[in-house]
Amino acid sequence: MGLLEEKLSKHPFFALAKEMKDQGIYPYFREIEGKQGTEVEMGGHHVLMFGSNAYTGLTGDERIIEAGVQAMRQYGSGCAGSRFLNGTLDIHVKLEKELAEYVGKDDALCFSTGFTVNSGVIPQICGKDDYIICDDRDHASIVDGRRLSFANQLRFKHNDMADLERVLQRCEPDKVKLIVVDGVFSMEGDLCNLPEIVKLKHKYNACIMVDEAHGLGVFGKNGCGVCDHFGLTDEVDLIMGTFSKSLASIGGFIAANQTIIDYLRHTARTYIFSASCTPAATAAAREALRIIKSEPERIQALWEVTNYALKRFREEGFEIGETESPIIPLYVRDVEKTFAAVAMAFEEGVFINPVIPPACAPSDTLVRYALMANHTKEQVDLSVVRLKKVFQTLGVIK
Repeated sequence: MGLLEEKLSKHPFFALAKEMKDQGIYPYFREIEGKQGTEVEMGGHHVLMFGSNAYTGLTGDERIIEAGVQAMRQYGSGCAGSRFLNGTLDIHVKLEKELAEYVGKDDALCFSTGFTVNSGVIPQICGKDDYIICDDRDHASIVDGRRLSFANQLRFKHNDMADLERVLQRCEPDKVKLIVVDGVFSMEGDLCNLPEIVKLKHKYNACIMVDEAHGLGVFGKNGCGVCDHFGLTDEVDLIMGTFSKSLASIGGFIAANQTIIDYLRHTARTYIFSASCTPAATAAAREALRIIKSEPERIQALWEVTNYALKRFREEGFEIGETESPIIPLYVRDVEKTFAAVAMAFEEGVFINPVIPPACAPSDTLVRYALMANHTKEQVDLSVVRLKKVFQTLGVIK
């Protein structure tokens, strides 16, 4: 074994993955054999899918599939370049205008992935004497964007407004202070305390960026997101979103006032130096957005099944924290038992996701259960019964 392989093999997660494989409870990279709906085939197993981010349930919608097919016929399979040079299509520009209008901003930029929105925008907004201030449970893409910046990097305890104020007090008053938060925190399902963050924004002359990856299609009027849910869209300087959840595609966007967007259009490295979003993905996102706006009953169905699931898990004694969304954390609070719970649930016909360090503290491990608009109450009931059996067997609940 060479020096590189020897070093990599000593990484804690590498060792943990090997241990889980040896025990037969490795939960990652399972192959899905078809469209991702509420029930899927995986390696010979028929399972209820409660591990997806497809909140609107649109990933298999024939209208979206057809929109992607037609775009490929018209524009081809790819753009063979960046938006900056030869990769801008008219449907890219149309989608950007539609997204900006949807979230209530002047304009938007579409990126090839959601991750590259955060990793490209955040370091470009703040210079070396400025401040980037993040919730300590922000998504990894926000963390990486912060790390790429030359700005001063500060963090505050999760949704702790007193700690956020303490951090803001440390900043020089005449420098840019960008507060970056998830609208919906993707593992625990709780919301950022946006009303209080806005108050602190005004008190300390700060700016706010909200990652709406898990809020679009779920919260606010027509699913416009958490900023709209709180009625604070105008107070948020930058709104980020992805296509890979409710919009049933792949890609991401940033929306803001015209000055910010024009600046980022010419400076954001992950936008300028990445190939543009494919025609099929762009058309699929446009059609998904059209469907979400025209079918409010879809979001209503999501909330009906979400509220039902929250009620059922509480009734059966699960610890689910402070979630306010279709993301329901089922706390296990033990790394090995978390892996075991996922493996046992899979054998029982329920697909869920493990959340372990570094995504959380060792004492906060959980399995992540997420709902789609087309889940039924019967599917929820069946999953609750099966998961309760697993959690009782592991001694997590009585």
